Amino acid sequence: MRALLVDDHAVFTQGLRFLLSDLDETIEFVEATSCDEALQVDDGSDIDLILLDFHMPGLHGLDALSSVKKQFPSAAVVMLSSEDNPQIIRDVIDNGASGFIPKSSTADVLIAALRLILAGGIYLPTSALTGVGNQKPVTDSEAAGAPIEGLSQRQRQVLMKVVQGKPNKVVAYEMNISEGTVKAHLSAAFRALGVHNRTEAVFAAAKLGLTSANTD
Repeated sequence: MRALLVDDHAVFTQGLRFLLSDLDETIEFVEATSCDEALQVDDGSDIDLILLDFHMPGLHGLDALSSVKKQFPSAAVVMLSSEDNPQIIRDVIDNGASGFIPKSSTADVLIAALRLILAGGIYLPTSALTGVGNQKPVTDSEAAGAPIEGLSQRQRQVLMKVVQGKPNKVVAYEMNISEGTVKAHLSAAFRALGVHNRTEAVFAAAKLGLTSANTD
C-alpha cells in the first residue's frame, strides 16, 4: 500500500508514519508539507490512501480536499483535523472524503478508523453522528435487519460507491450501467435509508456500520 501524508507539522507526520506501520508492514510513504506539494507527486495513480490536514498554509480546507480528490481519484482521502464543528465535518464528507478523524484520536481509534475506510466504509467521529440516530455501529449479522435489507445487491453496491464520494458518472462506468440506472438505484437506496441526499446517506451508512464488505 502507498500512502500520501499531507501535513505541515513534521512531528505529527513522523508520528503518523510510526502508527501506520501497524496498519501494513509493507506500507510505502510519500510526504508533502502542503497541498500544492502533494499535487506534484509523481505516480499519483499508485496512491491508495491520503491523510490530509485540514488547516495548512496555502491551499487548505475544502478547496484542498477537492483538488486532491481530482488529482487522485482512486485514492481514499481522509481528513485529519482538530476541528469539531459538525457542519465542517458534514461539508468534508459532502465533498467526497472517506472519513474525518480528529487529531485528538487515540492510536487505536486512528488505526480502527483507517481499517474501516480501507474496507470500503466511511469513518466519522461519534460527535458527528449526534442527531442521526443510534450511534453504535451494527455488526455484519445485525446489518441483515438494517433498512437496506430490501435493496437489491446492485442497489447496495451503488449506494456504497456513492457514499465513498464517487460521482454518478464514475459509478456508471465502474458498474457498466447507465447514469440513469445509477440514479434509479440511488433513489431506492435513499428511500430505504430515509435520507434525501448524499451527505445524509453517508451519515446513515456510518451509523449502520456499513462497508463494501457487508453490502456485497
